[in-house]
Amino acid sequence: MYNQENCKFAKTHEWAFIEGDTAVVGISDHAQHEISDIVFVELPKVGAKVEAGKRAAVIESVKSASDIYAPVSGEVIAVNDALTGDPALVNKAPHGEGWIFKVKMSNPAEANSLASFADYKASL
Repeated sequence: MYNQENCKFAKTHEWAFIEGDTAVVGISDHAQHEISDIVFVELPKVGAKVEAGKRAAVIESVKSASDIYAPVSGEVIAVNDALTGDPALVNKAPHGEGWIFKVKMSNPAEANSLASFADYKASL
């Protein structure tokens, strides 16, 4: 669905798959390994305004809670309700069924500041 090569990455390990003026957001495979066994995802509310670099969601694992930051600014237009019943989808398929939310971008040019997969991988 959304593979690492067709996503852009924030320094804080979130990815954004850009489809026109919409960004599908999740966390990288590297991040889900670091967080480990995910037991709960606090999703943003549909209609909420998010700002690039600011907290948009929270993921809880058996060992800690981690803030998930919006890689781009805009309005949340969808959330992955499947994570409510199976938060481990983020571990199983971080670049597919484990996506977290979708944003209608208010400033699509912000995506240009995100890293390519190759640059993200080199920074790890």
